[in-house]
Amino acid sequence: MLESWRWYGPLDKISLPEIAQTRATGIVTSLHEIPYGEVWSVEAIEARKALIAKPDLGLHWNVAESLPIHEDIKRGTGDLSKLFANYRQSMANLAACGITTICYNFMPVVDWTRTRLDQPLKGGGTSLRFEATLMAAFEIHMLKRDGAEEDYLPEVVQKAAIWFQQSTDADRETLLAAIMAGLPGAYDRYDVEGLRAALVTYDGIDRDGLRANYARWLAEVIPTAEELGIKMCVHPDDPPRDILGLPRIMSDRDDIAWLYAQQDTRVNGLTLCSGSLGANPANDVPAIAREFADRIHFAHLRNVRKDPDGSFEEDAHLNGDTDMVDLIRALLDEETRRTRNGREDVVIPFRPDHGHEILSDLGRGTHPGYPLIGRLVGLAELRGVIAALSQ
Repeated sequence: MLESWRWYGPLDKISLPEIAQTRATGIVTSLHEIPYGEVWSVEAIEARKALIAKPDLGLHWNVAESLPIHEDIKRGTGDLSKLFANYRQSMANLAACGITTICYNFMPVVDWTRTRLDQPLKGGGTSLRFEATLMAAFEIHMLKRDGAEEDYLPEVVQKAAIWFQQSTDADRETLLAAIMAGLPGAYDRYDVEGLRAALVTYDGIDRDGLRANYARWLAEVIPTAEELGIKMCVHPDDPPRDILGLPRIMSDRDDIAWLYAQQDTRVNGLTLCSGSLGANPANDVPAIAREFADRIHFAHLRNVRKDPDGSFEEDAHLNGDTDMVDLIRALLDEETRRTRNGREDVVIPFRPDHGHEILSDLGRGTHPGYPLIGRLVGLAELRGVIAALSQ
């Protein structure tokens, strides 16, 4: 398995020399400054590659995360032929520059979603948390979404009303900022009115409609991926449940099976995110990894601890509800099978994901979930498990 590290480019508070000191060698990054739907030029890709591949660092750009999908494609509206063509051209340009693994997601409007970015930890430090009560308060009382009450347990709805009544304007602004923090693009964020307007554009698009739009996109890009030798790997929904009245279609074992069936080729694969899948109580993450292993092209390794009301919190990498040792064993077993079968893509790149903010991380202002020390602790723990299992 190839140790990798998520880097947000020149705007990241964590420098490439610091990443090199973690001893990870793969850099997982994106050209976040390019608007969705526009072509990533060879010149822009090569410039970012050169920045990463300085001889004294020992780093290389190994995964594009993500080459984002325009909202019109997810909605099935607008001039899709141009958007499809631009996406295929960006794929070709990445392949020409030697980058042949692309991570993406098909979550409408928002990316990963949390309601608190600074949940206190015992002894100090903070974690990310999705609190069902706070999400319900946002949807029911701040966003005022019709029917939102039906998406939450009655006791959660009751607690949400109490929280909203007792909250200040500052509390509500903090909640909105946390929910918007997962958007990875050009750092644009919605206010409540902007989010409400964005959600209106998905009126009438249910799970089947979103799946149909996804299947159309797959039909447009997967044949190109085969021609270029690119591995496409979808990131599961985070959280793995409908939110904001939007359907989520990549949340469990059956969703992955559906994806694989749409384009039955190895290049149509999965980013195994143990935290996203692990937040769904129905998912056995190591079992999912074993069932779909031959098309796992990339892994995000993190752990969450779930509550009965649908809340969950980022835990230490070897704690939480997912058996991380068994999961890593499944991935190492797949690498062994690939070696035995003579595959060229034997090694599965992975990165430690969503670390705790601890020690000098606190107050540094890194991207939420992506501190230096917290992820380094996670990487060290994962590295130890891999070394032990590899003996």
